[in-house]
Amino acid sequence: MSNDPIATGVPTPDVREGDSALGLAYMAGGMFLFSAVDTQAKFLTETLHPIQIVWSRQFGLLLGVFVLLAIRGLKVLHTTHPRLQIARGAVAAVSATLFVVAVSYVPLADAVAVSFVAPFIVTILGALVLKEPVGIRRWSAVIIGFAGTLIVIRPGLGVVHPAVLLVLVAAVCFALRQVMSRALSRSDRTETTVAYTALVGSLVLTVPLPFVWQWPTGGLEITLLVSIAIMAAFAELLVIKALEVAQAVVVAPVQYTLLIWGTMYGYLVFGQLPDGWTWVGTAIIVATGIYTVHRDSKAARARRRLAGKISAS
Repeated sequence: MSNDPIATGVPTPDVREGDSALGLAYMAGGMFLFSAVDTQAKFLTETLHPIQIVWSRQFGLLLGVFVLLAIRGLKVLHTTHPRLQIARGAVAAVSATLFVVAVSYVPLADAVAVSFVAPFIVTILGALVLKEPVGIRRWSAVIIGFAGTLIVIRPGLGVVHPAVLLVLVAAVCFALRQVMSRALSRSDRTETTVAYTALVGSLVLTVPLPFVWQWPTGGLEITLLVSIAIMAAFAELLVIKALEVAQAVVVAPVQYTLLIWGTMYGYLVFGQLPDGWTWVGTAIIVATGIYTVHRDSKAARARRRLAGKISAS
């Protein structure tokens, strides 16, 4: 599943407003690369197992972590919540695998649209698990967003392949990853979370890999597997850089450009275009998703101001 900016586990520092343009550029580049990775993954599912494809994608990030460990040493792996870090890495691997399995049956644009229910699930989990306050407006956005998802899926009508339900499960896993990221960002560094995600995710995917491995039969498959690994690693880096130089509320809406690229690639590579109702549902999901991100950011600022007043008193 393509990453969104809130899912990276990168705590957003105080940044200068002048860096917003650079942050937007980083995020746009990351989303473009993630969409290209999803397209290549969907193409490869015709001949290779999804676990092998996701493992290749994870391998690129793993190489980056090895470089990080060589430069900064094992202190990168120091965490106050090892179990939570391990759980996050495992959930990330499961989420990505389910998404790739789904896109082998579902048009890319449809899968991307449905995956954007993740912010709504984060709102629900944030309220239930992290005890974050959620007002009536954000609950309304959640309900409307899920209504948009139902318009895309149209359950019972046989319009969309049942595998789209795997995207929903992947979105739930994705949301769990985000909630874990929020909890970890209070104590662990960004590089630590990224390192554990790469190491644990690779280990989880390596266990079943010998049972599904197929040697690439041609130069195209090898090229695409290598491309997926490199592009995914660079996309992760661009998203992290975006959140380092700009506020999350500024760059988060750029994640929805995945719909543009997903639609473009879906048409150019697979000859697939969303129908009218899918566009309607997608518009609802995007609008309520952006509103939810805005409300989440506003609530986070309020909590920081309150914490500042308490510490100052």
